[in-house]
Formats: sequence, structure tokens, C-alpha cells
Amino acid sequence: MSPATPAKTTEPWRQRLVRSLLYGRNVDRAAKARARVGLAMLAFASVYALIGGRLVMFAIGADAHSARRAAAQEVVATARPDIVDRNGAILATDVKAASLFGEPRRIIDKDEAIELLTATVPDLDEAEVRERLRTRKGFVWLKREVTAKQQQDIHKLGIPGIGFLRENKRVYPTGNEVAHLIGLVNIDNQGIAGMEKWLDNQGLADLHRAGFATDRLQKPVELSVDLRVEHALRDELLKAKEKFHAKAASGIVSNVKTGEIVAMVSLPDFDPNNPKEAHDPDRINRLTTGVYEMGSTFKAFTLAMALDSGKINLNSSWDARGNLHYGKFTIHDSHPLGRFINTKEVFTYSSNIGAARIALGQGVEAHKAFLAKMGQLTRLRTELPESAAPLIPRRWSELNTVTAAFGQGLSVAPLQAVMGINALMNGGYLIPPTFMKRSEAEAAALAKRVIKQDTSDKMRFLMRLNAEIGTAKSADVKGYYVGGKTGTSEKVINGRYAKKRVLNSFTAIMPCDDPKYHILIMIDEPQALPETHGFITSGWNAVPTGGKVIERIAPLLGVEPRFDLPPAERLILAASRTTQ
Repeated sequence: MSPATPAKTTEPWRQRLVRSLLYGRNVDRAAKARARVGLAMLAFASVYALIGGRLVMFAIGADAHSARRAAAQEVVATARPDIVDRNGAILATDVKAASLFGEPRRIIDKDEAIELLTATVPDLDEAEVRERLRTRKGFVWLKREVTAKQQQDIHKLGIPGIGFLRENKRVYPTGNEVAHLIGLVNIDNQGIAGMEKWLDNQGLADLHRAGFATDRLQKPVELSVDLRVEHALRDELLKAKEKFHAKAASGIVSNVKTGEIVAMVSLPDFDPNNPKEAHDPDRINRLTTGVYEMGSTFKAFTLAMALDSGKINLNSSWDARGNLHYGKFTIHDSHPLGRFINTKEVFTYSSNIGAARIALGQGVEAHKAFLAKMGQLTRLRTELPESAAPLIPRRWSELNTVTAAFGQGLSVAPLQAVMGINALMNGGYLIPPTFMKRSEAEAAALAKRVIKQDTSDKMRFLMRLNAEIGTAKSADVKGYYVGGKTGTSEKVINGRYAKKRVLNSFTAIMPCDDPKYHILIMIDEPQALPETHGFITSGWNAVPTGGKVIERIAPLLGVEPRFDLPPAERLILAASRTTQ
């Protein structure tokens, strides 16, 4: 009997099909093994490719998320450009500060969160925090601009739904120095006063809303102010305010050829880093938002008007033997001479009677038209949003011309008076003042001739003569050929002029033979001192203060001292005649 033949196993047709497709019909075992290894490698490569692709997607997604977050932060932060002085010193800049926010929907135990937060940050208002966290909003502010220590302490609490956003916080490294010029911003870094508000009005606010106002896109804004001069002016005004127990003190330094404001101080001022101080009504900018009767400094306009008309000259004679009477009003001189005086003496002795007679000689309409031409009867517009309109008589009568001739009955912003005096000194060109850097060529394109060159020469002569022999002698700093005019105006209290409450002003030019800078000093309600012999007029306080300011700022402004110069009669008038 033959041995049994092993039974032949039957292979399912599906396996045979797969094996046939993969290996063919006649394939050896080694080829089959290699195919399996290749298939495994392909599978692993596919898995790794999938993982790598996902990692790349996560990386790209994280960047996009960061970008969106950064863009959102820019909208919240409202980045602002640096503001610098004419020499590049920073006056205002942004720093990053953390602000605390909450996401009410993510907070598990709101009562516990409120308790922990108010314990960690005592200045948080518990009722306010509770109200905000109990809303259904996805995002609420809890405290803007927290300190670094507060941020660290809150982080340690580990409360879900509580976080921080970094915002741009405006800081002012110079503090009070240029407060009224720079202005300030609100909690959202939006300008609300001064040059900060001007920046927003120039389109910065629109950029903020569009999300384009980033730190990377903004160039510093260069102002005309010189921080060194600003400091010197403020320092001397602080000393004067304290010494004379004055209510306020203010001053301006202006470039007469360009209209640039090189320094501007109004005391009392405020620290823009502490916005609460700015709300004090006594801390207004008296130079742009206040309007005042400028006193005898306005006699410069009266004499310039008459000299420019050609109807009078420097030697014309005026009757100052007695007072002028207009109804119930009497016009008198502080230091009556009791005789006829010439035009030069009207200026150097500051004669109210002489100025009134000169203005009357020109006529009411001519006087009013001249003041309008000099920019004294309309609101002055500059980059600063804060400005006040002058107070002018509703019906301009002959009496108004008489009083306006020596600076009463007409109130203007001190800055617009500075603009007018600049025109009298710079050859006769009215140039709008500016707080931005401006060249002489740019100024010339804006300038408007208002008086003749000859008239300007005579006015410079009168200014210098007043420092040589008149009321401005105590400001005649040697080497700088200073000229000036004093003004003492009695303040109106309850509808009447109060003799013991005065606003003093002193307007100075240097150097008078070729004017470059105009300095205005104002002292509000100075008190009499033993050294002033009981006097409170400008010559005893505003003028010496002006002299100290000039002594400090002239070297800073590059004005070189020149000694042994001839008197005004020879240096200014003689040169003027030679030119003509």
C-alpha cells in the first residue's frame, strides 16, 4: 500500500489575487520580503510626513495668532510718535505698561477672584470689579496701567480668565517744563490738550482707529522749542513769582524772523504725568487761552501807526501839560511832565496823554484798521488748539481809541501781541507764530508786510532808547544791545480798575540793531517789597526779571555779546538814513 499523499491546502481567491498583483505568479521568498520592507518604509514615511506637516501648520497658525494679537494690541495701545525739541531732546514718548483685564466667561469662581484681586491690588474698587466680572461679556478692563509688582503678584494668584495686555503709556520726561505746550493724553493715549491734541487732529486718531499707528511707522515730531531756553525762562519766572508773591507769571521767547516759539511758560503749570493737576482752573495757559489788557506795551502799535502814516516824526510835539477829560473819564500820566513832549519822550516816559493824542490824530477808523492789520482784533490760530478771541468794544468810539492807544479797553492773548511786536521789529512783516521748526525762507513765504522798513527802524530805535534812558534800563544786559517797553495795566475788579492789583508786562528785543529774539515777561499781581520802595509797576519786577532771563538765554541762543556799541541814535537811526 503506497504512502498517503498530503492534502493540498486551498488558498482563498482573495489572497491569491492580492499575491498575484503584488508579487506576480512566480516570485521567490526573498523578493517577497524586500517588498514587505519597502511597504513598511512607505507607511512610516507617510506617518512622519503627516506629523511634520501638522507641526508646520501649528507653527504658522501660532505666528498668525501672535500677529492678530499684536494688531489688536496696537488698536488698544494707540501708539504715538515721540515729541522732541529743536535739538532732539525727548519731551514726550511712549513706554510699555501692563493693563489688567478679565474674561468673565472663563472665570470659574468669580467671588473668589474678586476677593483675591482686591486683596492684591488695594486701589481696585470692589463694587466696580464685581459689576464688570458679573457681565456676560467676553472681555472687560479691570485696571489700566498696573505696576510691575502688581502684575507679578496677580500672576502668582493663577486665576483663570485674568490676564494682561501691554499698552503704550505716554510719559513726559521733562515733567512741568513744557506742560502747557505739550499738553497731555487721556487713559487711552489720545491727545486732549496742547500739541498732543494737535497730533490727533492731524490724522493720528484716524490711524489709531485703522490700526496703522504703530511704533514702527511713526517719526518723531520736531518742535521749535529749545528745552534749555525753556528751563532757564521757567526757572527765572518761578523765582520772580515767589519773590514778588505774585498770583501768576508767564513768558515767551520768540524768533522775530521766523515766528518760531522758542520757549513758552505759564505759571502755575502742571505735571502732564499727573493729569489731575491739569484740571485746576488756575493752571490755564495764560499766553494763549487768557486775554488781557496789555498796558503800555500797546503804545508801540500807536506810535508805529502814526510814524508809518508819515503824518508825524520822532520830533513831533505833543501837549502833555494837563490831563485829558472824556465825560467822566480822566486820562493822566503816571509821571506827569507838565509840558510839551516829543514822540520819543512819549515812548520813553510812557505818556498816556501823548499816546492818546497821537491816536486821535490818526482817527478812530484808521486806528481800528491798523490794529486789525496787526492781527490784534481777531482770534489767533496756531497749532495749539487752545486759543481765545480778543475782547474788543462792540461800538468803537473815540474814547475806545483813546484808551486802546495806551493798552486799556482792549484785551488780547499775549501771544498775538508778541506776533504784532515782532512785525514792528523785523522790518515790517507780520508772520504767524508757530510751535514747529520753520526756516527763514518758509517764514518769508507766509509773511505779510504791514509797515514800512523805515518805520520798523524807528521803532527799534525807540525800543533801544527806552533801555538806554527810559523805563527798561534795568534790563539792559551789557553786550546784547537790548531794547524794550514796559506795561502796567490795572485789573478790572467788579467793573472798576483796581490800582493795587496790576498785570505787569515787559517786551524786550535783542539785539536791537539786528533783532533776532523777542522776550515777553508777565507778572500777575506782584506785591510791593522794601527794595521796590512800595512800587508795583513793571519797571520794579517784570523788567529786572527780563534782564535775568536775557542774561541766561542769550548764550544758549548763540547771540554773541558785543561791547562798546554806540547809542541808538548813531547805530540804528544813522544806519537807517544811510540805507535810505
